[in-house]
Amino acid sequence: MNVRRLIGRLFPLFFLGGLFLYAVWPWLPFVRPAATPTIVFYGFSILGEAMDQGVLPAFQKKWSDEGHGRIAFRTSFGGSGTITNQIALGAPAQLALLSLESDADRLADAHVVPAGSWRKLPHAGVVNRTPFVILVRPGNPLQIRDFADLTRPGVKIVHPDPLTSGGANWAILAEYGAGVRESKGDPAAGEALLAGVWRNVTGQAASARAARTQFDNGFGDALVTYEQEAAYDKPRGRLKADIVYPKRTILSEHTLVVVDRNVRPVERAAVDALVQYLWSDEAQRIFVKYGFRSVREELNAGHPEFGKVEDPFLISDFGGWRRAKKEIVDAVWKQRVMHIAPPSKP
Repeated sequence: MNVRRLIGRLFPLFFLGGLFLYAVWPWLPFVRPAATPTIVFYGFSILGEAMDQGVLPAFQKKWSDEGHGRIAFRTSFGGSGTITNQIALGAPAQLALLSLESDADRLADAHVVPAGSWRKLPHAGVVNRTPFVILVRPGNPLQIRDFADLTRPGVKIVHPDPLTSGGANWAILAEYGAGVRESKGDPAAGEALLAGVWRNVTGQAASARAARTQFDNGFGDALVTYEQEAAYDKPRGRLKADIVYPKRTILSEHTLVVVDRNVRPVERAAVDALVQYLWSDEAQRIFVKYGFRSVREELNAGHPEFGKVEDPFLISDFGGWRRAKKEIVDAVWKQRVMHIAPPSKP
């Protein structure tokens, strides 16, 4: 009887103690689960499928198979200029794969990353490549064969916006460079070809992906864009256009930056591992599968979806992006071409 009475008196204490233990259990240091590293990855617009469906899941599996446990990702994709502005304003990106190195320079100028830090990475920070091509309507009814054909009266061109899109800046260099190389080095010929193309631009979009959507919806006769999307979509029956490979065009190169100030200690090992993984055989082959050209030419062999460019050229032929942005995009396109050849109205 005394035992029952004692139990009755102690029961409320056991009950309250149990409730307290239940409440504080998740915060006890010996039972708290390890935090799951979360990598925040930003990329230019056409990277979405390759990263979200290909590269990141493959890295996730590799990380787990090596005994490191779980890892999570948060991704955001948009025009390269747009995501660069977001990161400069404080977006929490830890890694950013930018369409062009001049956006990396802008992050360095804003003191977000150390100047030139990306050049210490493999291939000077270039993760993958793709040439610039022209998409035309099925059957190529206007018989467009090169950038010069885009200057003909009546051709309506869809083009990404150079103020927000890295792809648009590459396209300007492709158009200008084609004229320079055709004329054996005459800058006036490059400017004339660029101006002729832009007289026929009837629609612009914030990113290369948005411009492609505009074109797919029936707007315009031609679209200047990356080969990547077309090369990936054509064998899958998703391309509502023909691909035209200009005789001379630029091979775009896409730059990775690491935003160290946004990397917490719990994520450091995973971030560093992902950075190195992007240049691994496995990751480079995944990029090829999704229509990007590998930085290692031997991995591009045997892929008929990659068309032949007779005279490809690189940004290094113009002295790099910092110089090309100042001397061609700003001085030629922005200050002269856009004054004499503003995009026409649809």
